[in-house]
Amino acid sequence: MAISDISGCIGCETCVKVCPTDVIRMNRKSNKAEIKYVEDCQICHLCRLYCPVDAITITSEKSIPVIVSWG
Repeated sequence: MAISDISGCIGCETCVKVCPTDVIRMNRKSNKAEIKYVEDCQICHLCRLYCPVDAITITSEKSIPVIVSWG
């Protein structure tokens, strides 16, 4: 997986807006970000870099390998 522990989320939606693979969604009940499509995360770090309160921690684990080339 890529993102763990968003308990410090303040609900600003910045991570949702900057995610190029659209894997982060807001949970309207908790007003916190959630990772909805873990397998599609490319671990680009944009969510972590743009989070104004450093609420996102990135790990290097993936549920599926990243495809670099087909050859």
